[in-house]
Amino acid sequence: MTAHEHHHHHHVDRRSLLAASGGLLVLAATPGTAHAATTGVAVDGSPKRATGASRSSRISQGTTLVHADLHNHTLMSDGDGDPANAFASMRSAGLDVAALTDHTTLFAIEGMSSSEWKRAGQLADAANEPGVYTAIRGFEWSHPLLGHVNVWYTGNFTDLGGSSSMGKLYDWINGTDGISGFNHPGRELLRFNDFSYDASMAEQMVGLEMFNRGDDYLFDGWGDGQSSPLNACLNAGWRTGLTGVTDEHGTDWGFPEGKGRTGLWVNENSRNAVLAAMRARRFFATRVSGLRLDATANGVRMGSSLPLAKGDVRFAVDLDRGPEWAGKPLRLQVLRPGSRAPQVADVIETTAGVTTEFTVPLDLADGSWVVIRVSDPAQANASPGPAGHPCNDWGVAYSSPWWLTA
Repeated sequence: MTAHEHHHHHHVDRRSLLAASGGLLVLAATPGTAHAATTGVAVDGSPKRATGASRSSRISQGTTLVHADLHNHTLMSDGDGDPANAFASMRSAGLDVAALTDHTTLFAIEGMSSSEWKRAGQLADAANEPGVYTAIRGFEWSHPLLGHVNVWYTGNFTDLGGSSSMGKLYDWINGTDGISGFNHPGRELLRFNDFSYDASMAEQMVGLEMFNRGDDYLFDGWGDGQSSPLNACLNAGWRTGLTGVTDEHGTDWGFPEGKGRTGLWVNENSRNAVLAAMRARRFFATRVSGLRLDATANGVRMGSSLPLAKGDVRFAVDLDRGPEWAGKPLRLQVLRPGSRAPQVADVIETTAGVTTEFTVPLDLADGSWVVIRVSDPAQANASPGPAGHPCNDWGVAYSSPWWLTA
């Protein structure tokens, strides 16, 4: 049974439900409460939480943090919820950036049709409020064996009829100005042809999901003999930033705590600025609301090239979640390439709410990339890797990588 099969009973009448809900289009444009777009904390039925960290970095200038969920589903594919309600739900939950990414499949079976693609665009346009709330239409190319890829910022979509392989999908994306990301990497058997690198996609493949729903994908598939998806992707040559998403299939878009989300560092909250931040890999993955993470290496921001062949690297990490996590013990794990799992070059004990600086010697001969993982040592990783690995604790966040260049 796949993760989506339990939704099948909804598909018989989803077209009629969509037709009946057409009059609700205007609701997507209704703003949330006056403070919702600035709190950065989703709320559910539990007691009200603190409002999270401020949106200004302590170590970088010129950008502001926005909280994003870039992977969501509705009745237009295999989700339960009316798409007319999705953007308003995510805004009222405190998200600043939201995307609908229903599946594209073969002959629109359990996937999006051309008319639904058009409707997703209309809903996004109605909900979008430049400077305040960014609503984006995208799609999830969905192959049962190769894997799923999210695509954003394209005028049209492609499905398995038009793009039946990784190469054909990459060719299609090349013909657009869009960007894309690898979804829940490791869940489908062939893992994007084991992340086979395509240089033509170097700029447009911007993301790798590290948190999807409640799962940490660092060691996904390890128990079945697969390598770490993070290791496989970055070692193959891809320069992806790291994202977190809810992959929501229910009706409470944005609200559940503990599901993945992405923190984007933007010049302003607009579609163009979000696109620029994604292209620059200026973002991080987390699965807690209200978290702020910024990191530099020798003054270079995460997601960038770091000109260094060998030597000491001075990291600065700004990590905060507001009063709720003040003084909470956390760990910073410096991840480096390994053969099947990342090597951990250092582990630094820290607490939430402070800026941490530390130095680690790095050598390009050991591999080009470096990632900082934030973890909670008080909890276990539900998907552990090798016995005794330092990352067998609970993942809180991942920085986007740096890439060493000679």
